[in-house]
Amino acid sequence: MVQNQFNSKIQVLKSDNAKEYFTSSLSTYLQNHGIIHISSCVDTPQQNGVAERKNRHLLEVARCLMFSSNVPNYFWGEVILIATYLINRMPSRVLTFQSPRQLFLKQFPHTRATSSDLPLKVFGCTAFVHVYPQNRSKFAPRANKCIFLGYSPTQKGYKCYSPTNKRFYTTMDVSFFEHVFFYPKSHVQGDSMNEHQVWESLLEGVPSFHSESPNPSQFAPTELSTPMLSSVQPTQHTNVPSPVTIQSPMPIQPIAPQLANENLQVYIRRRKRQELEHGSQSTCGQYIDSNSSLPEENIGEDRAGEVLIPNIDDSTLPIALRKGVRRLQDEIDALEKNGTWTITDFPIGKRPVGCKWIFTIKYKADGSVERFKARLVAKGFTQSYGIDYQETFAPVAKLNTIRILLSLVVNQDWCLQQLDIKNAILNGDLEEEVYMEILPGFEESMAKNQANHTLFVKKSHAGKMTILIVYVDDIILSRNDMEELQNLKKYLSEEFEVKDLGNLKYFLGMEVARSRKGIVVSQRKYILDLLKKTGMLGCKPIDTPMDSQKKLGIEKESTPVDRGRYQWLVGRLIYLSHTRPDIGFAVSAVSQFMHSPTEEHMEAVYRILRYLKMTPGKGLFFRKTENRDTEVYSDADWAGNIIDRRSTSGYYSFVWGNLVTWRSKKQSVVARSSAEAEYRALAQGICEGIWIKRVLSELGQTSSSPILMMCDNQAAISIAKNPVHHDRTKHVEIDRHFITEKVTSETVKLNYVPTKHQTADILTKALPRPNFEDLTYKLGLYDIYSPA
Repeated sequence: MVQNQFNSKIQVLKSDNAKEYFTSSLSTYLQNHGIIHISSCVDTPQQNGVAERKNRHLLEVARCLMFSSNVPNYFWGEVILIATYLINRMPSRVLTFQSPRQLFLKQFPHTRATSSDLPLKVFGCTAFVHVYPQNRSKFAPRANKCIFLGYSPTQKGYKCYSPTNKRFYTTMDVSFFEHVFFYPKSHVQGDSMNEHQVWESLLEGVPSFHSESPNPSQFAPTELSTPMLSSVQPTQHTNVPSPVTIQSPMPIQPIAPQLANENLQVYIRRRKRQELEHGSQSTCGQYIDSNSSLPEENIGEDRAGEVLIPNIDDSTLPIALRKGVRRLQDEIDALEKNGTWTITDFPIGKRPVGCKWIFTIKYKADGSVERFKARLVAKGFTQSYGIDYQETFAPVAKLNTIRILLSLVVNQDWCLQQLDIKNAILNGDLEEEVYMEILPGFEESMAKNQANHTLFVKKSHAGKMTILIVYVDDIILSRNDMEELQNLKKYLSEEFEVKDLGNLKYFLGMEVARSRKGIVVSQRKYILDLLKKTGMLGCKPIDTPMDSQKKLGIEKESTPVDRGRYQWLVGRLIYLSHTRPDIGFAVSAVSQFMHSPTEEHMEAVYRILRYLKMTPGKGLFFRKTENRDTEVYSDADWAGNIIDRRSTSGYYSFVWGNLVTWRSKKQSVVARSSAEAEYRALAQGICEGIWIKRVLSELGQTSSSPILMMCDNQAAISIAKNPVHHDRTKHVEIDRHFITEKVTSETVKLNYVPTKHQTADILTKALPRPNFEDLTYKLGLYDIYSPA
């Protein structure tokens, strides 16, 4: 085969010392064909390292497949074959995220016709193999229930096995239930149930696909206010689990006849991994509770399926199933209470959207379960932009505004609390007409602020003030009068279903810790989760996020990497930079190569992760100061980009001594001098300072003092103060007039600051370790988890 398919001959056979390699027939064959046989010594597997390492790889994958699918050991041969099949089709970092099969087909394209490329299916899942009409009678089953075992090497078809018929099938006419394994996992008594098992318990008591009709004598009719759901009707080629029939401890009454053919699609979140707890450090006590060490949150994935939730008395159900039914009923009640829909006849010419259930578990900041959630969602992904809808924008709170508020809260000793609005999205008024298909089993029952449109401020005659910031269904409250704050909570609870979360501790993935010294906002748990997902939890830490001796560019000889993974990593880092200004420039730099990343760019991303491993608990520290100024540090790195020689602007803004906003951005045009580059950065910083002054004014903190602009370029300051340089600044005329106007009106005051004290320098270029650590300290970053 090697000679015919690959135009090559075997010259040396290297093996271990197993007896099967030393039979007379094999030895004679090798001698006749001039093949040298080399074997390793006894108990010396390292002498045959390539084969031994591949055996380990195959067995590791095979074990995972067997344990996850509960396949008996006598299928080990099939498991090894499918493990080989999958490994050959999985991207490898060693092969620049290409699969072995991709490289193989490039070198030997003629072998493409001899191999099959079928859509991958879950090994060990339940499969129904179609029985052709000539092989069955009219009343015989049209499909045989089998277990999926792999892919045929000689035919383009799936390989399935029927334990009942003791027969293998190779066919394309098969329906897969990928979320239902053929061999169910037995739950060991005494083990704690994980998230997936909790939700899977909802399937208990549900008739299986082939179960006989229920005996009416076992049931008695009961009544619910809103009839819900009914039996499963799987269709061919859909990923629908076949529920398992489990006897109930008490008799269950029959499902209402009118619901007998209804179904409901749900999504269940499967837990991927076990929880890991990160111990709290000794110095955390003054900032956070002793029990608030942050375990890593388990990451789930959607698990689709059809589930029956009958119209029965929940007192006869297991606790987990009772919770599931109640969550569904709570969601239906909330939808009806808010007048979400109106039952109507479907008009001709309209496009309806479907709906489905989403089951999730909401966690607290410490990783423990807060509550189970069931949400009915419309399948908006079936709509087309420009045809079914036009607008896609929804206002949410700016994190810059939140940081400004935190600085005021610390300095004014205001309280800081948090609310959660239940079913917040249902309280909006939808202007467009959207037709949604009726929920299966459903029966109709009878019975702003200019600077930031999500910031609301109420001022009293006594000078007291209440502040409210909205981010979808999460609300941050602050007030210097507790009585008025309680009145606001009472008013909101009358209008909406509100859950009072108490003092602000966890908001949008950010941990908030407060003490008499100030407030620290960090994303330690987020960083640890990211490091574990990327396999970097055990990496070697590094002191800086970027190499100061190397600039990112586009090299023709550099090997491309997986663009989807690169974009996913950079997207996570962008969100992380909301509390980590020290990685602002590094994240901005790597985000410029999202369209065609290479190994060089991926290594830069991994370096950022290694830096985060050094200080995962570092975050913004808002402290109480006597400073009441608004300060903005702006800087630019002239022609720093080696691709197009554009400059990079950066600015940091401080409110009352605390860092609140920052930005690192490549300029849109090429600057002809460093003064011009600094001038453009100065204009951007002034715009940010003016917006901050507007926010402070609406928060009742009006000040006549100008915005203090810190710049380390004397030429840029001279241009702003002296209009004589007109000929040298014609191409930046608009910025020149804008800055001159603000300086003349004393809205802005320009100050020169030496480069070594220019904190914005960290946002324009990669700095060596001493400079980087010095400027990072000046930003006010603090690690409450550090033992020092």
